[in-house]
Amino acid sequence: MTRGAHHIHRHVKKRVSERHVEEKIEDSAFRRGIDKLVLIIAFLAPLVELPQLIEIYALKAAGSVSLLTWSMFVVFGVPWLIYGIIHKEKPVIILYSLWIIIDSAIVVGILLYG
Repeated sequence: MTRGAHHIHRHVKKRVSERHVEEKIEDSAFRRGIDKLVLIIAFLAPLVELPQLIEIYALKAAGSVSLLTWSMFVVFGVPWLIYGIIHKEKPVIILYSLWIIIDSAIVVGILLYG
């Protein structure tokens, strides 16, 4: 390379490198935000099933609730929990642990009051 071409190459390379650092910073902040959001959702999402659970135990009636459906929620949650544990994915572990607990309680309620 000639002296002029080398200087231009270094300048372009430096600008690309600076842009890459800026993108990494933005990506990192975005990623942390998404990570926090998913962790919050992991705690909150299973709570949507609490009204069903409360209704079953408060009314001591589960005749209109499907044992097969809620049992399958438990069965299909187990591989997801195992996946989360193997891959050390905290949100997946929290989400499916809570869902399995709540869904299992619903299944028990159906067996008791259905």
